[in-house]
Amino acid sequence: MNASVVRAASRVVTAQQVYEPGWVETSGDRVVAVGAGRHERVDVDYGDATIIPGFVDIHVHGGGGGSYTDPDPASIRQARETHLRQGTTTTMASLVTLSPERLLASVRLLADMVESSVVRGIHLEGPWLSGNRCGAHDPAQLRNPAPAEVAAVLEAGRGHIRMVTIAPELPGALDAIEAITRAGAVAAVGHTDADIDVARAAIRAGARVATHLFNAMPPLHHREPGAVAALLEDPRVTVELIGDGVHVHPSLIGHVRAAVGDGRVAIVTDAMSAANLGDGDFDLGTMRVEVRDSVARIAGGGSIAGSTATMDELFRRALRGAAPVGHDDGAPVVDHAAWIAAVRQTSTTPAGAVGWDDVGDLAPGKRSDLVVLDDGLRVVEVVPAGWAAAGAV
Repeated sequence: MNASVVRAASRVVTAQQVYEPGWVETSGDRVVAVGAGRHERVDVDYGDATIIPGFVDIHVHGGGGGSYTDPDPASIRQARETHLRQGTTTTMASLVTLSPERLLASVRLLADMVESSVVRGIHLEGPWLSGNRCGAHDPAQLRNPAPAEVAAVLEAGRGHIRMVTIAPELPGALDAIEAITRAGAVAAVGHTDADIDVARAAIRAGARVATHLFNAMPPLHHREPGAVAALLEDPRVTVELIGDGVHVHPSLIGHVRAAVGDGRVAIVTDAMSAANLGDGDFDLGTMRVEVRDSVARIAGGGSIAGSTATMDELFRRALRGAAPVGHDDGAPVVDHAAWIAAVRQTSTTPAGAVGWDDVGDLAPGKRSDLVVLDDGLRVVEVVPAGWAAAGAV
């Protein structure tokens, strides 16, 4: 049996409570206990730092020059390691729209990566998307969800496809949503031109996530409310929001939180390979992307092409009420409700949306995924589950 380790800090934040000071006891890959005050035995003392649950990103395409769409396992590992260093201890591997052959090959490779514990699950964002709302996806490769292809892709995933984004107005889409759900994956509505009735039908068929709400779907209109209204109104739906200050205005994120609660808001990066690298030219699937001033767009001034964010940045934005782009003054945040809300949006809610009930919080029985932040909210240490001592990452 693994010996337990007690880690103490000036603040420990869970999805329910803030302990000041606090401690977390872990054994092997599980949390044993969490508490307030000074534990009688402290093995690792982080002083003025804050311990929070590891981030859970359910929509991310790459980072650090690596891509989950790349056929090279080293590239996949590079993307994973980049986000792990920034606190994402549990990650989806999101694919973009690909040809039938490349899609199957990528799904099989990522299934291997899941079985090797590199990533936790596979997210298909494409190819069953609207041509009118394709964003950074290759329009030449978009197609309707034919039953044979849906079945073949799900089979290739060997049970590791965790989420599939689909435009429900496409021919065969509602049947595909039912098939995806039967296979144990989560169907998500996104890159869609659906009206409110079709979006509601998708939810009835089993869809439970809104892929980056507002982005790549018609705007909310007072006479044509569209998919946005349907996805917000149904309490069964978790809504993704890209919280980088570019994709969605910070004030709108506040409105969504007020309307549906943090239990339904999952902050995601939607990061591509340029995350954590700065400006330059990159690839996203078959599309060429230019990153200028940290904003990724299809080359030649096209649509926004994912983000360059990492979850630690998005946690800081959530905690500070989504400060303007580029604003990070290091000011401390003392409001307990804000800490809890940020943890829920970046860890608890996304984990719950895709059925990962062993992560997303610091609570007895959960995996011992910890992130340590300094008083400027910067990641100073990441301790993934299973590490018995400090300094894991």
